Parts: sequence; structure tokens; C-alpha cells
Amino acid sequence: MITPCFHTIADDGNNNSFQPKWIIYLCSLSRNENIAVIDPDIKIIFEDNHLVAINKPSGWLVHADRTEDITALDRIKYYIKVRYNKPGDVFLNTVHRLDRPVSGILLFAKTSKALSRMNEMVKARKISKKYLCLVEQRPEPIKGKLVNSIAKNKKKNVSFVTNNKKFKPKSCTLHYELLLSYTNKHLLEIDLETGRSHQIRVQLSHNLSPILGDIKYGAKRILDDASIALHCSEMSFIHPVKKEPVRITARVPDNVDWQDISI
Repeated sequence: MITPCFHTIADDGNNNSFQPKWIIYLCSLSRNENIAVIDPDIKIIFEDNHLVAINKPSGWLVHADRTEDITALDRIKYYIKVRYNKPGDVFLNTVHRLDRPVSGILLFAKTSKALSRMNEMVKARKISKKYLCLVEQRPEPIKGKLVNSIAKNKKKNVSFVTNNKKFKPKSCTLHYELLLSYTNKHLLEIDLETGRSHQIRVQLSHNLSPILGDIKYGAKRILDDASIALHCSEMSFIHPVKKEPVRITARVPDNVDWQDISI
């Protein structure tokens, strides 16, 4: 019989209890069996001995920054440590980036061999990634290819389209297609060829229309949950160890802006 769950309370070393930024829910299934569930918001959508993928909610930080907020990497390391009763440090690293306000597939490597081989695939552009996004204006034409040179202002954390060589721009390419149109939003599928910082956001804003909620790149309003309507929905690649095709999919967020989307 399952006993009631409780929150663990940590100690800071000075006899002061505090609530960690992640919560451990520990449920006793029997006298000899315990299951620790780390953070109920974690949605594992693929896992084996080498890789693990989650459907990242918008707002989760991927890598540590000056905010010192808990990262997705922290959360999944802790999930692995408790789920598999791992002693010591857990090896885990991200395979790709996903901006904080963006949702969808976030892939991690659980072994150094998998990480090295996945990094090689990223460089060779052998990982296919598709995104869904909602934009403010209907694109014309409704299907096409966007090619731009993009540079980044690291101080302002903003990318921009430029051909000025002093900014050291990098070529980037994506394909888009209009899937559905609504009164005040339009659903696009994006197929990335390259993976530059903020690429989809800046290319769509520059060439077609801002993404809903993306005020950094020209959107009219902030969404209620401070997300932007951009979601990594599909990822395909050859498994780095098993050498088998892998296809991972992630459902769109369950919030008001995506509620009409049945894909």
C-alpha cells in the first residue's frame, strides 16, 4: 500500500532547514521498496542506457547562467541519481540548445561515448529537428526556404540579420510551411538546416512575422506564461551506439495559446 508522499527538507549546514528549488517526492510502496519521483513537471519522452530526452516546459533554463536558477541539466541529473540509485556524480550533458522561453524536445547524453558521437552528428548536420510555432501574421508565400547571415550581440543576447563582415555573421537556413491559420495566429512547421543562436526567432521576424510572445524580436504582446510560441516537436537521428533510427516527438504545451492545436 502506498503511503502519503512528503517533501524532503534539506539543511544548509548551519542547522537551518530550507526547501530546495526542486522537490523530492518519496513514496513508500512497501517496507523494502521506495520510489523517489523528482520534480513532477519532468516529462521523459525517450530513455535508454545512452540517451534521455524530455519535453521541456518553457521557462526552464538549460545551462547555468547569472540567475543561478536550477537548470534542466540539474533536474535530469537528480532524476537519474535517484531513479537508478546512482552513487557519486552523474555523468550527463546536453546534446543541443533550447532557449529558456522555448518548449519541446531537449536531448541529453548519459555516457561520454554517446555525447562524443552525438556532437559529431550535430557538426555533420545529421540530426533532423522540426519545430512548430505560432506567428502573428500569415506568411506569404505559405511555404518556402529562408537563407540569411546572422550575427549575435552577446552583451544584449540578441541575434540579427546582417551581411556586414565586421560582425562575423554565419549563414543559416530553414524551411517553413504554413499548416493552419486562425483569426489571430498562424501555425508553421519549421525544418532546420542549421542551428544558430535564436535562428528561428530572428529569421521569422526578419522575413515573415514575429513569433507570438517573442517581444525581443518584435512580437506585439507577452504571453500569459511569459513563454514564446515556439516548440521543438520532432527529432530524428541514428542512435550513437545501437546504430538504429530514432524518432522522438513531443506534444505542444497545454496552455491557452496552443489549446486549438490538435497536432
